[in-house]
Amino acid sequence: MESSPPKSKHGQSHRPLTPLRAIRGVLCLIILVSTAFVLLIYCGFWTAVPLRLVDVHYSRKATAYFFGSWIALWPFLFEKINKTRVVFSGDSVPKNERVLIIANHRTEVDWMYLWNLALRKGCEGYIKYILKSSLMKLPVFGWVFHVMEFIPVERKWEADELKMKNMLSGFRDERDPLWLAVFPEGTDFTEQKCVRSQKYASENGLPIMKHVLLPKTKGFYACLDNLRDSLDAVYNITIGYRHNCPSFMDNAFGVDPAEVHIHVRRIPLGEIPKSEKQISSWLMNIFKLKDQMLSEFYTKGHFPHERTETDLSTVKCLVNFVFVMILTGTCVFLTIFSSVWFKIYVSLVCAYMGSATYFNIRPSPIVV
Repeated sequence: MESSPPKSKHGQSHRPLTPLRAIRGVLCLIILVSTAFVLLIYCGFWTAVPLRLVDVHYSRKATAYFFGSWIALWPFLFEKINKTRVVFSGDSVPKNERVLIIANHRTEVDWMYLWNLALRKGCEGYIKYILKSSLMKLPVFGWVFHVMEFIPVERKWEADELKMKNMLSGFRDERDPLWLAVFPEGTDFTEQKCVRSQKYASENGLPIMKHVLLPKTKGFYACLDNLRDSLDAVYNITIGYRHNCPSFMDNAFGVDPAEVHIHVRRIPLGEIPKSEKQISSWLMNIFKLKDQMLSEFYTKGHFPHERTETDLSTVKCLVNFVFVMILTGTCVFLTIFSSVWFKIYVSLVCAYMGSATYFNIRPSPIVV
């Protein structure tokens, strides 16, 4: 079992769900869903379909602009509205690198907190995830994931191999910034999963770990093998929560977490082996070190070498929020109060986005 970290000096370890927090959380969810829908219909469709038929690079650039603005709303919610303290430690990484990210998967919302780091590096619109395919079926959000070129997987290598390699081959253009995030554990951490992982490790002579699951290596190897020549580095990210691991609704209502700690280690590609067998051993060792680091975190309450990143600018966050809300409000007004053709357009785009996401359809440029 995990040891409990000492109580934070910067606020409560758990905030009660008051009526004010409940109302604020509902409003935040309405804003996040409505802005995502409007950006998809009036911006994402044009950047991801007609523009992509002309040029993939400019399609990605335009898509990253609009959906980077939407993603920036989430760190604004976490850090400025909910007052979650996000503490960075480890290496201070440069902006605009093309990187592969490996991170532990403590809970269902770990991937959202990578947006906090991406926003500070100007790559919030270019971050992509390998995620379970069921998430692509979420209303609205699944369409966003499709437009932003997240890679859906079934978590069965026989079914995923060809799809992954096809999508990865499209990410080699060095003109496009890229943050591709992989969670090698394949699922979020629970005590039951940990027991099963430890049993498997014991039976197969592998490290027995308490705070992470044994990593699966095939997906990581496929990413590295396909993109190595176009990457700058691998970021090894370890995430720890004080004091409670949050769910999605905890995040939305500002109940948990009080603090998120994110440790970053930048690994040059020259330090990573090339053969699949060597990479498998290398990744296993990385997660063994993660487990040790998390053991110390749960004892001390922090990772080493804190404060490598600056705080988010409240002014920039507010300007972005106003921009997204004005754009959303204008488009909603046109849809409701203007010509019937706007309503027909919205219906047709919804039909296209739903089918394109379900069948994983992405147009190719007419002229190569």
